[in-house]
Amino acid sequence: MSQFDDNPFGPPTVDNPFADPSVTQVTQQSSSVQRGLEEFNPFADQPNLHTTNVRGAANPPGYNVPREAMNQPAVMATTEEPPPAYNRSAQQTATMTPADFQAALNRRQEELERKAAELQRREEELRNAPYNVRRNNWPPLPENCCGLEPCFYQDINIEIPVDFQTVVRQLYYVWIFHTLLLFANVIGTLAALLHRGAFSMFGLSIIYTLLLTPFSFLCWYRPGYKAFRSDSSFNFMVFFFLFFFQFIITTIQAMGFKDGGSCGIIIALSSFDGTVGGIITGIISMMIAIGFVTAAFLDIIMLSKVHRIYRSSGASMAKAQAEFTSEFLKNEHVRGAATSAATAAMQSQFQPQRSPPSRFP
Repeated sequence: MSQFDDNPFGPPTVDNPFADPSVTQVTQQSSSVQRGLEEFNPFADQPNLHTTNVRGAANPPGYNVPREAMNQPAVMATTEEPPPAYNRSAQQTATMTPADFQAALNRRQEELERKAAELQRREEELRNAPYNVRRNNWPPLPENCCGLEPCFYQDINIEIPVDFQTVVRQLYYVWIFHTLLLFANVIGTLAALLHRGAFSMFGLSIIYTLLLTPFSFLCWYRPGYKAFRSDSSFNFMVFFFLFFFQFIITTIQAMGFKDGGSCGIIIALSSFDGTVGGIITGIISMMIAIGFVTAAFLDIIMLSKVHRIYRSSGASMAKAQAEFTSEFLKNEHVRGAATSAATAAMQSQFQPQRSPPSRFP
C-alpha cells in the first residue's frame, strides 16, 4: 500500500503532462502562428486601384465632397404646394345669416320638388303610352318632304321572329315586283297609245297604278306582316282572302284583254302588225306580259308557303273569330258608340212619359 498516495483527495503528485518539453515547443509555435495571422494584411502590398466608392459605413455621404462645400449649410429645394381648396359653401355658411340660410333651403326645396314633379310626369307618360312606340319609317321619305311623313313602322329584323323573317322579306319583294310591273304597264300602254291611239287603255293603266299600289300594301302585305309579327289568325285570314284576289287580278292582267288597261299576252300578240312601231310595242308588251305571268306564279308560291306555315302553327277559324271579337271590342270608337247607345236607351227608358192633354176642361 506504500505505492499509493497517502491523501487521495489532495493535489496530484504526479508530473504535469503539459510541462513536457515537446508539448511546450508545439504550444509556442502555434501561438506565434496565431499572432502572425492576426497581424497579416493582404491589401498592404497591393497598388491603389481607382474603383468606384460605394456608399456605406466606410464611405458616408460627403466622403468625396470638398471641405469647403462641407462647411456650407444645407439648402433644400423649394417645392410649390397647391393652394388650399376654397370651400365656398363653408365660408358662406359661416357668414350667412339665418334668414339667408332659410331662403337658400327654400330654393333648394323648390328645385327638388320641381325635379320630382318632372320625373313623375315622365313616368306617367311612359305608363300611359303604348308599348314599343317607335317612329314611323315607311314609306322612306326624306326629311321635310312637303310636310309628308312616314305612315307605318316596319323593321323585319326586329319585329318578325327569326323563323319567319325570310318569308316576310320574300312577301315584301313580291309586293315591290307588283308595283314595278304596274309602272312598267303604264309605259307599255303609252307605247300602245302612240302606236294605235289606245286612250282608254292608257287611262286605265294609270288608275290601276294609283289604286292597286297602296291598296295592295294595305290589304294583303300589312295583314301578312302583322300576322307573322303577332301570330294573329285574323290577319292570316285577311291575307289569304285578299291575296287570292290579287292573284286573280294578276292573272287577268297577264292575259291582257283588249281595252283592259294592261299589256298582256293578247295585246302583245296583236301589236305585231309588221310595222316598226308595232314591233317595238309588241316587244314591250310581251316583256310586261311575261312579268305578269311571273308575278302570278310568285303569288301562287307565296300563298301556298304562307298557308303551310299557318296550318303548322295550329291556327283555326275559331281562333280568328275570337281575335276579331276581342279586337272589335277593344276599339275605342266602337266602345264609345256602344256607350252612347246604352246611355240614350237608359235615358229614354227612365224618362217620365207625358200624358196627352185632355180634351175636356
